[in-house]
Amino acid sequence: MIKEIIVVEGKDDTVAIKRAVEAETIETGGSAIGEAVLRRIALAQKRRGVIILTDPDHAGERIRRIVSSAVPGCKHAFVTQEQARRKDDIGVENASPETIREALRRVRTEYADAEQTLEDPVTWEDLMAAGLIVHDNAQERRLLAGNQLGIGYANGKQFYKRCTMFRISRAELARACAAMERALDGQDKEEQGHA
Repeated sequence: MIKEIIVVEGKDDTVAIKRAVEAETIETGGSAIGEAVLRRIALAQKRRGVIILTDPDHAGERIRRIVSSAVPGCKHAFVTQEQARRKDDIGVENASPETIREALRRVRTEYADAEQTLEDPVTWEDLMAAGLIVHDNAQERRLLAGNQLGIGYANGKQFYKRCTMFRISRAELARACAAMERALDGQDKEEQGHA
């Protein structure tokens, strides 16, 4: 059984989690999270710890930010949009049990003081040099790098914030970017083969 309580969006997500692992969940009921739910999450964080596993879409990211802001020190698990897609629907409830188990194995802990405690933190300039911001293909590059790092997709500012709060080192970023470049090279070669 997983010690922490997993924060999900709804009942279908709870069913998917329980198919994958033995765990308890708190459902936010969507993006209109009430104060009572946030109090339950705060109590869960204090007593057992919390893992946030929301859908890899805008609403899921909004919920993640609300909970994370109200309840500091949460752990975060991420599934990719590809892993959570069924036809036109994107959600944790569509992820396979193995995908959910892998996301929970790759859980990241949020640190409020990450910048001061990490010896070699990622800088904004590192993200620019890697083409993760201010680049024609920055969105796709962040998606690939975020999946490699296990921090999910985010816009440029959120990506930087996640690198900081999850204590991503420059070396980790470099490894993720190397894998990202290999993936992009593979896509380019595949497209050239079809041309």
